[in-house]
Amino acid sequence: MNVTDIIKLRLSNQQIASTRFEKPEEILVWLAAVQAQEFGMAKWGLGLRLKGIDDTAIEKSFNEGKIIRTHLLRPTWHFVSAADIRWMLALTAPRVHSVNKYYYKKFELDDAVFKRANAVFVKMLRDGKMLTRTTLNAGLDKAKIKAAGLRLGYIFMQAELEGIICSGPRLGKQFTYALLDERVPPKKVIHPKDSLAELSTRYFTSRGPATLNDFVWWSGLTIREAKEGVTSLDKRFEHEKIGDSVYIFDPRSSATGKKRQTTFLMPDYDEYGISYKDRSALFEKTNAKMKVHDISPYSHMLVVDGVISGTWKIADNKSAEIQVMPFFKVTERKQQAISQAVKRYKTFLGI
Repeated sequence: MNVTDIIKLRLSNQQIASTRFEKPEEILVWLAAVQAQEFGMAKWGLGLRLKGIDDTAIEKSFNEGKIIRTHLLRPTWHFVSAADIRWMLALTAPRVHSVNKYYYKKFELDDAVFKRANAVFVKMLRDGKMLTRTTLNAGLDKAKIKAAGLRLGYIFMQAELEGIICSGPRLGKQFTYALLDERVPPKKVIHPKDSLAELSTRYFTSRGPATLNDFVWWSGLTIREAKEGVTSLDKRFEHEKIGDSVYIFDPRSSATGKKRQTTFLMPDYDEYGISYKDRSALFEKTNAKMKVHDISPYSHMLVVDGVISGTWKIADNKSAEIQVMPFFKVTERKQQAISQAVKRYKTFLGI
């Protein structure tokens, strides 16, 4: 296996090359969770992996609570399916709390403050109420809990990690919060070892070929926990050494199809890049004059034949004109693929 094989398998396993799924919540279960601090881009990340679906359909799934936006895995926003949120929080929240300890102390947030704040959230949101952060913050202020900026953010994150609150439907462009117990009915508790095995299986099935270090980065787990997860993988997973790294993947999980999408406008913080600590494969064919560390794999990247080959932007919001800027001269075939990628994104947006 070489770098070209890695790219080909990742495109397939991430359901970008072709997909077997139809609904947003289905692709989300396959991917386990996707980074989602950029809400619009996160929706496009799901749309990129589905056929004939647009932004409105994904927004509908979000507003209906089939897709939840909350903090887990790492201290940032993620999309997770309602079916998976509870066991994934139970598995990864302790580690996120550990990472956040410094900031809890910095902003004078202790168990007493969190207990009071969470009580305010429960009181204000019970009986199906969906309220914005501004409204909830007014409730905190009334309870003499002063919060703004990052201090407020960590109060909300702690409540999410504890499974008290989660995302509600949007009110226009404003986000709301809801009580998790009312948004997602409680389910049977899964044993931590089973949760770890499930997360590991989903990661290497949907992200492989990937390394242990990639999994540690993506999951937020400790190296010990990640190693235990890798050990739990069944025999269908292959381990192949390339250089100093061992890549793990399921050779049978690849999606098949005559039409393969390998050129696309990559969403910001998309899982095709953010899932891996080592992202060098993304730059395999990038202009040799450009240094990898000078290019952000997070923001508006143009992917051609599976590798980062330029950038893109919406040049005019009124006309929704999209401008692509390749790093190097492209062939006619590649230009046609780029034009098709632009068309697909505009179709997703409904423009």
